[in-house]
Amino acid sequence: MSNPVIEVLILAAVALFVLWRLYVALGRGGDEQPMQRPAPAPEQRGAPQEVPPPSARRPEAERPMFTGPAAAGLEDIYGADSTFTAEGFLRGAKAAYQMIVGAYARGDRAALRPLLDDDVYEAWDAAISARDTSNDRPFELLRIKRAEIEKAELDAGIARVWVRYEADLGDGETTRTVKEIWTFKREAASSDPNWLLDDVDVAG
Repeated sequence: MSNPVIEVLILAAVALFVLWRLYVALGRGGDEQPMQRPAPAPEQRGAPQEVPPPSARRPEAERPMFTGPAAAGLEDIYGADSTFTAEGFLRGAKAAYQMIVGAYARGDRAALRPLLDDDVYEAWDAAISARDTSNDRPFELLRIKRAEIEKAELDAGIARVWVRYEADLGDGETTRTVKEIWTFKREAASSDPNWLLDDVDVAG
């Protein structure tokens, strides 16, 4: 038979061992200092520096320079629309020439309608109908050889710019060079940036 006294002593020894391990793991009643986090880097001394907004940090946009015979009219248009630049307009005018000549060659009235003023559209619509009746082959744009601003004006809020074009057109058999002056117009204060083709004349 086991001795009850020995069993009690063994249990007491086990209990003391467990209590000692808890004492070591949890600390001695708050005597140990808690783990400290690393201190943040000291802040820079002196007055706080205000960061300017992005618009203030960007260099101020330079006013475009307009030269040539159309300079005065271009200045007037810029005065009514500060986003206007001659370079940007000419890029758009070249793209418009390609789109309009291409749509006319295809007989694509839906593409032409939003690009032309009413009078121009009516004339070109009639020309497409006449060409379809005669079965003439349309001339397509081969290349733009020249595109220059000829004249510009701002009249009663309407901006107009005349562009002189020189381009090569071909129908697959014949190539010809055309010289024309196209007039584009737009309300300078309008939120719509698109220009309409207002008139077409043969260049002298």
